[in-house]
Formats: sequence, C-alpha cells, structure tokens
Amino acid sequence: MRWNTQTAQAEAEGPPLIPLAGLLRAVRTPEFQGITFHEVAARSALNKVPPASSMPFRWTINPYRGCSHACVYCFARGTHTYLDLDAGLDFDRQLVVKVNVAEVLRAELARPSWRREHVALGTNTDPYQRAEGRYALMPGIIRALADSGTPFSILTKGTLLARDLPLLRSAAAQVPVGAGVSLAMLDPDLQAVVEPGTPTPSARLALISKLRDAGMPCGVMAMPILPWLTDGEEQLDALFGALAAAGASGVTAGALHLRPGTKEWFMQWLARDHPELVGRYRRLYGQGAYAPKDYRAWLGRRVAEAKARHGFDRPDTVGHRTSGLDFEAADRPVGSAAAQATAEQATAERPTARPTAAAAGQGQLF
Repeated sequence: MRWNTQTAQAEAEGPPLIPLAGLLRAVRTPEFQGITFHEVAARSALNKVPPASSMPFRWTINPYRGCSHACVYCFARGTHTYLDLDAGLDFDRQLVVKVNVAEVLRAELARPSWRREHVALGTNTDPYQRAEGRYALMPGIIRALADSGTPFSILTKGTLLARDLPLLRSAAAQVPVGAGVSLAMLDPDLQAVVEPGTPTPSARLALISKLRDAGMPCGVMAMPILPWLTDGEEQLDALFGALAAAGASGVTAGALHLRPGTKEWFMQWLARDHPELVGRYRRLYGQGAYAPKDYRAWLGRRVAEAKARHGFDRPDTVGHRTSGLDFEAADRPVGSAAAQATAEQATAERPTARPTAAAAGQGQLF
C-alpha cells in the first residue's frame, strides 16, 4: 500500500468512509489539509468512449476522480454526483485514487482482444494533480502503455509531468506519444482564484519549454476563455505571444461552457468575486451550457487574429498533429488528449462579423 509515511494522527482521525466499490481505506495527511483520499482497488483501468461520441479516440484512463486543482469552471464537476458526492467542495476535496490502476491496466493491455488503439489521459480529472506526487501512478501507466505498443496522449495543468519526461521520451521511442498543456490565462491573480490548486501560468509556460527542449511536441489547450475576464484583445494577444515564446507546437482556444453542476458552482464564485458580471453571464448562458453562437463566432475571429499575429496559422502549426493531439483553428473540435471530454468547448464558429446587440431589451452582451 502507498502513503506509508503518513502520520499516526492521520490514521487515527479515521476520515469517514463513503460507499465506493473496491474501497480500501480513506486517508488524510497534514500535507493535504482539507482533502480526503479514498483509495480503491479498481476493477478496470480502460474506459471506453461511447460509440456515438465524435471523439477521435475510443479509450481513456482516469487514475483519479475529483481534482485538487479546484478549477471553478471544471466541466467534470457533475461526474462527482455519480458517487453521491457534490459537484462543489466534494469534487475538490473528496478524491478517489485507483491505487492499483497500473497493474489492472497491464492485465487489460495483455488481452488478445486489445487492438492497441490510442488512449487519452486527462479526460476527466488531471492525472498530474498534486496527489500524483505521492501516489506516483503515472509512471506505471506510461510503462504499461509503451510496453504493450499502445499509443497515448496526456493533457495536464500539472508541472509534475516534468518528473516523467525521461520516461515519456523513452516511451516515445516505442509508441506515438502526445503531450498537451492546459493554459488559458496569464494573470496570476485571476488564476489564483479561478484555478486555485494549479501551478502558476509562468510555471506552465516553463513546462511547455521543457517539453520542447526534450524534443517532444507540446500543444496547448487555451480553454476555457472567460467572457469579460480573459477574452479581451490585449489578453489574448499576450497569451498567444507567451505561448509562442515558450515554443508551443499549436494552440486550440474556445469559450467557457457551463454544464449542470459546474454552472451553479461557477456562478457562486462569480457572484462573490465579480458580482458586476452576474447579469451578463446569466444572459449569455441562460439558455443552456454553451455561449450563444454569435459570441462564439466573435471569439473565434478574435482568436484567429491573435493566432495569426503569433505564427500559429503557419502550415507547421495549423492542424499540427502529434500522436493524436490535433491543435487546429478555434472553430472546430480538437483531437485526442487536447479534446478529451470537453471537445465541444472548441466549437467556436468561423469568424464572422461581431454581433451588435443581445436579445431585445437585454442590451449589449459583449
């Protein structure tokens, strides 16, 4: 078992157990104040994407459920309700850890029926969130995939990925490997409240450079772009400039979307930190999870212009494809690890004229 260095006090506290299949124990440690890890023995590691999905991959792996990155906009928050946990604080603090995921994965990959199809990691919660520094599940996953001849890709906000760079380079000599970094804002003050558990923007820019210096392509998922908070022309220009300077292989950008579970949590944060924007967001997202088509079209135009200014529209970057990662224009879904389960976020329409007004009587929306 892992966590052998935890304190006796943490064991003695006896964090409450929740009804989970395969639950082994619940753990708290002083290093992760307020967080409970529910260690489970998983019965499977590979998750099959529904046949009806438009995703260009059919298999995913999620070693963790819940995420201490605590991004207020995280699309995956609603999945925590499947465990009878809430999509708010429980998602951030009640984390499920599949401690045997590498062993189970190796057995699944050894089956004669396995066709060595592309596998995406980072589809639900981040495989390089802080807990990975203790549980170290990813090295076993990477080795199992590479040894079996299975191509894979990883999308992360976690700079801990740098720990595994030598292993990823070795794996890339055996199978196609793709890496992507999620970074959609440069303002460290905004990042600290919107993505409080993530590495800083500067740390993630450094990670992009480390990947490139290691000889690996690195695409960027600049999503979600937040209306009135990160969609300004100067903000996008600075973001794409910084990504270009860091050596990003390609970029996909798209607007925020707010699914049930996520919407309620995000709007609570907005009311607390930016009450002046609550009415605008209610009008923008009042009809569903997605921003209106005209906003996405306007944002697509602004993104395309920023990409062009910083060289991301060149033939060697547009449609750049590396082992399942497809970082194309902001008006279409991206592939593999970059898309994950949020690819529909990237469906900003091709640039058209900027909309002039909102619905009658509601004033200018953006």
